[in-house]
Amino acid sequence: MTSRTLTFSVRPRGKPLHKLPEDLSLSSTSTSSDLYTQLASSSGTSVHRLRVTKGSDGSFIPNTSSLPVSETGLRDGSSIYVKDLGPQISWRLVFILEYLGPLLIHPFLYVLLPNPPSFLQTLSCTLITLHFLKREIETLFLHRFSSATMPLFNLFKNSAHYWLLAGLNIAFWTYRSSAPAAGDSNPSITWPSVALYIIGELGNLYTHVVLRSLRSAGGNERGIPHGFGFGLVTCPNYMFETLAWI
Repeated sequence: MTSRTLTFSVRPRGKPLHKLPEDLSLSSTSTSSDLYTQLASSSGTSVHRLRVTKGSDGSFIPNTSSLPVSETGLRDGSSIYVKDLGPQISWRLVFILEYLGPLLIHPFLYVLLPNPPSFLQTLSCTLITLHFLKREIETLFLHRFSSATMPLFNLFKNSAHYWLLAGLNIAFWTYRSSAPAAGDSNPSITWPSVALYIIGELGNLYTHVVLRSLRSAGGNERGIPHGFGFGLVTCPNYMFETLAWI
């Protein structure tokens, strides 16, 4: 394929970026990733803060090395719009901070109990802590994210769910002296429930391993998962997690 130079007219969308060039030239064999890289370099900002759309129809141009610029619909002389998405934070760090809330809140409130905890309160604290510890380990060593970052502001909304609902809310109803968990354990209910928890957590881990295998490191490709649970429901990872919480 013969390479030729394509020159695009660059326009800001929303808050203008300082040093954003008025036009940009690329080889027709360049990828959309090259487009983003050159825009980021020219404007002196992170590539993850940029969102590029076509001036002709406003459609989004993804940042990927697998999409040649010539296949985006852009032609020589086309206009592109560049939007600054604002401060970003990596998805991996988002997950770590989200799960850190309940991981710290439950043991902290457990040790502050004014009275000796019951067996069920101790068991609940242990299982909940192990659940979120597993989540942290998966985030660090297992998960592969299709997007590198998200807007920093969204961190507070996402974290509120885990810190307030999974952390303080569940802790309040579990560790107070009048909580059902403060009473005696019924072995015929407790141990089958623990068995369901173990099955749910292992099933959830299995589905995460399967989903990881569908995406290469640093890639954003998507595939159709197969295996235990995937033939029953659309998202077996959530099915198994629900089973664990029951």
